[in-house]
Amino acid sequence: MKVVIVMPAYNAALTISSVFERIPNDFWPQISNVIVVNDGSTDNLPEVLEDLKKKYEKITVLTHNPNKGYGAAQKTGFTEAVSLGADVAVLLHSDGQYAPELLQKMIEPIEKGHADVVLGSRILGGMALEGGMPLYKYLGNRGLTFVENIAYGMNISEFHSGYMIYSKKALETIPFVKLSDTYHFDGEMTMMSGKKNLRLKEIPIPTRYAGEKSHLKPFKYGCDVLKIIWRNMTGKYDF
Repeated sequence: MKVVIVMPAYNAALTISSVFERIPNDFWPQISNVIVVNDGSTDNLPEVLEDLKKKYEKITVLTHNPNKGYGAAQKTGFTEAVSLGADVAVLLHSDGQYAPELLQKMIEPIEKGHADVVLGSRILGGMALEGGMPLYKYLGNRGLTFVENIAYGMNISEFHSGYMIYSKKALETIPFVKLSDTYHFDGEMTMMSGKKNLRLKEIPIPTRYAGEKSHLKPFKYGCDVLKIIWRNMTGKYDF
C-alpha cells in the first residue's frame, strides 16, 4: 500500500529532525512520500528542512506564508496525499509528542482491512498522567470526550489525540477541506468519521510531554469544542 506521511510544522526547527530519526529503519521502505507543511514558521525551519531533504529523499516541503493554522496545514498535506494516490495517510506531529516508533502498528488495521480510520489513544494506554500530561489537560480531555461521545453517539476513549491514520476511503468520504483551519480539525475528523459510518479503530499509545510549547488556551479550547457540538446539533456539519 502507498503510505504518505503528512507532517504539519510550525516553528519546529528544534524538534523535527529527531522525529525523522525516530522513524524505524524497517518502516522507511513502506513510505512513499513525507509531506512537510511549513505553516508560516518564523524560526530557521526552512534551513533545517533543506538539510533533512538531503538525508531523506522522500521529503516534499509545502509552505504557507503567512501562517494559516494547524488544520489548514493538514488540509494542504492531505490534499497532496490524495493527489499522490495515497492508500494510507498518516498525521505525524513535528514536535515528537506522538511516537513514530509505532507507525507500523498504527497502520496495520487499515492494511488488514479492519478499519478506515485509526486513532492513537493516550487514554487507552493508561499512562497519560505518568507520561507527563498535566492534570488539568487530563481532566479536560476526559470531560470533553464524555460529552462528545453522548453528543455524537460514539464510544471512543478520546477525541483529542493528534495521532491519526486515514485510509484512502476516509479521505475521499470526509469533506475535510470544509472543516476547521484550527486545532479542532482532528476532533472534527473524528466526529465526521462517525457521521460517515467509517470504521474507527483505537490503538493505545504512550503519552509524551517533554516541555514543548503549547499554542492552545485550555479554556477557549473547551468552549470551542462545545460550540462544535452545538454546530453539529444544528446541522452545520451535514455535508
